[in-house]
Amino acid sequence: MAALRSVIHGLWMLVTVVPWAIMMLLASLGVSSVRMYWLAVGWLKLAIYGLRSLCGVRWRVTGMENLPVGTTAPAILLVKHQSTFETFLMPMLMPHPLAFVFKRELLYVPFFGWAMARLDMIHIDRSQRAQAFNKVVAQGKRLLAQGVWIIMFPEGTRIPRGQAGNYKSGGTRLAVATGAPVIPVAVSSAKVWPRKAFIKRPGVVDVVIGKPIPSVGRQPEELMREVQDWIEGEMRRIDPEAYPDAQAPETAKRA
Repeated sequence: MAALRSVIHGLWMLVTVVPWAIMMLLASLGVSSVRMYWLAVGWLKLAIYGLRSLCGVRWRVTGMENLPVGTTAPAILLVKHQSTFETFLMPMLMPHPLAFVFKRELLYVPFFGWAMARLDMIHIDRSQRAQAFNKVVAQGKRLLAQGVWIIMFPEGTRIPRGQAGNYKSGGTRLAVATGAPVIPVAVSSAKVWPRKAFIKRPGVVDVVIGKPIPSVGRQPEELMREVQDWIEGEMRRIDPEAYPDAQAPETAKRA
């Protein structure tokens, strides 16, 4: 049954993304980048709520009160990466537009990538590593000043459930360079939608948003170690089955 529901959900995303992308391409001719962003979030909602209705995947969020308040209050979100789920869910949850930092090759994905190219994101050319971070800092400062938050996955790729990837300091380097606080986020999405898996299984994904960590006067590597310790500690709390050494989780309020 889970396989059949996953197929239906895959068809749902395919059927909806094509007309939505075409609509975005047309809208980009006369719509602001902010309105374009929220238009894109509309399709993410279709995908996520379709996932809930068709596959029984739900989510509960704690820590929304930890997010900075103010239209131009800066933030850099550093998120645990286990699944495609969090890339779809985070823009739905956040009160500010998000700018993802991603490899330029994604822009060439038919329809989805074409629509992303119309958004004010930070895409990098990995063949030009020397210039890539300078571009991230320059664009990051501009976007943060406009009230756009930066989102990055410090592990760089989706990590199997119960494991920790190599946390890279790019996100904390950007935070130190811009003075923006870091917001660590733990997500247990692999319980229902593992990496490289097509089948989604019913269940609840926990999303825990940590308190802002100031970046001013910090060293990027030291700051990243603090982020990693917090995220991996929370992962053991919200998904103890994946970590034999974890304690029983606390009850979180369902959103």
